[in-house]
Amino acid sequence: MKKLVLTSTAVALASMATAAGASVTVTTSPGAAVYAGPAPTYDFDTPGTTPTNSGGGIVGPGTTSGQYAQPLGSTGMYFSVGPSTSSPGTIDIANATGVNWVSFIWGSVDTYNTLEVLGTGGSVLATIMGGSLPPANGNQASANSNPIVTLTFSGQDAFDFSGLRLSSTSNAFEIDNIAVNAVPEPATWAMFILGFGLLGGVLRARTAARRRSHSALSFS
Repeated sequence: MKKLVLTSTAVALASMATAAGASVTVTTSPGAAVYAGPAPTYDFDTPGTTPTNSGGGIVGPGTTSGQYAQPLGSTGMYFSVGPSTSSPGTIDIANATGVNWVSFIWGSVDTYNTLEVLGTGGSVLATIMGGSLPPANGNQASANSNPIVTLTFSGQDAFDFSGLRLSSTSNAFEIDNIAVNAVPEPATWAMFILGFGLLGGVLRARTAARRRSHSALSFS
């Protein structure tokens, strides 16, 4: 059993009971005409910045009326699912060492958009309905309707997370500027621990030296 917590500017929208200490927390912040979110890992524009995907379609730049709309803050190609491309569409974002969080622009949120957070083996860690991210009115120019959504993982979910599955029963569900914050590799953690150990040793040595100096002055 997993926990899905949705918050918007620290206001809780929904919560489900959990076990085993694993959860997916969803937070949102208003988008902007000039993107100001985390540096994208994937932006669908050039080779090397496009994640492995199936279904849906990479479209743009720009908006095609009645089919798909450029997310606010997106400047190039983007990913869209719906009748004009296909639905669902899956984006693979697996990381061998695990993922702390993933963020992205959710373009012109609509009530008929559905996002599934996928785990290993095709499991679903969480399901997010567009209607849970108000105002969900499909406004293509509103900062609130084009939020930067962040999924934060805890427990085993950080290592089970494998990607996103987007579905939309009408045109369309658009996403862009996917940023991934990976769990540091074991070698990196070892360097952190070694660095903290060395720093602690230096501080202890300085403290001991000050004590010896103070003791010598007391007896002089």
